[in-house]
Amino acid sequence: MRTLAVLAAGLLTLFPTPVMAQEATTVASGLDNPRGLAFTHDGTLYVAEAGRGGAGPCFPGPEGGDVCFGASGAITKVSRGQQKRVVQGLSSIAAPNGTQAMGPSDVAVVGDFPVFTVGLATAPAKRDELPGAGQNAGRLLLSAGGRVVRLADIAGYEGQADPDGAGAETNPNSVTLTSAGAAVADAAGNSLVKVAPNGTVSTLAVFPSQMVDAPDFLGLPPGRKIPSQAVPTAVVQGPDGAYYVSQLTGFPFPVGRASVFRVVPGQAPTVHATGFTNVVDLAFDRDGTLYVLEIAHNGLLSGDMTGALIKVKRDGSHQIVTTALTGPGGLALRDGAAYVSDCGVCPGTGKVVRIALR
Repeated sequence: MRTLAVLAAGLLTLFPTPVMAQEATTVASGLDNPRGLAFTHDGTLYVAEAGRGGAGPCFPGPEGGDVCFGASGAITKVSRGQQKRVVQGLSSIAAPNGTQAMGPSDVAVVGDFPVFTVGLATAPAKRDELPGAGQNAGRLLLSAGGRVVRLADIAGYEGQADPDGAGAETNPNSVTLTSAGAAVADAAGNSLVKVAPNGTVSTLAVFPSQMVDAPDFLGLPPGRKIPSQAVPTAVVQGPDGAYYVSQLTGFPFPVGRASVFRVVPGQAPTVHATGFTNVVDLAFDRDGTLYVLEIAHNGLLSGDMTGALIKVKRDGSHQIVTTALTGPGGLALRDGAAYVSDCGVCPGTGKVVRIALR
């Protein structure tokens, strides 16, 4: 994965204020690398499961080491206390032990039909080497009537347009639906793209790198700066109609240097909130309050996969809702509660938990 946009000058450091959260309740379990979540109007929950990879083919992964392909990705439906994989056999690329999979990464709903992204995290041309279900990697898909329908080819667009000009790599990681179509955050492409109702893809925004301190283990001279890529992870439409995009940040995954950007089509992205670490998802509640989900509150290089759910106050300061999370992967809000896909990098032991916010 290509790995932050330049932060606006003069922003103050934001110090989080811890609060006690109510105990989490598990609403789904036994999931494979669970990621994005979405509710229907009647309260049915859909979960994107990135899968656990498979027997291969295998090839070098974006973070070092081999990854292997399999058709183990899925979309799970949770309703009235029951869970069921309603879409199966989707592309999944994971480490040989099934961890940290790239597959179904986010889900939205049209009526009761799931619309979802499938990740790739490599050059678009690599898809041509994958068998069967692998040909749907890097796309926006719809499941209806027992069929998986291709809505848009995000990887193909990245291969042709390369919006950030840094070489074509793609990992469609998040989708939000609007009256104008869809917006997709391409984490590896450092871009936000629009999908028109006819499937045409165009660029909404590009997120540039920022310069950060080089970690000591690189052995560079003291004070040396290196570029860290944006890696946009989630996109939602805010109460003002603008798009809001979170960022993971790329290597060396600097602590406190991730932001949430506001994107108005036709304008350059602006920083809406900052001071986060390795953000993977975000959501607005009915009152317009922003919640941010961090996959690694102390930074991905720390080796500590303690995640955090953070409330962003009106003045931009942070309030920690909970850190009782392990490598979380997705967030949705409903009826005064946060639903989080916990252990989002785990095969077989991932779950969705409900956390009361009031």
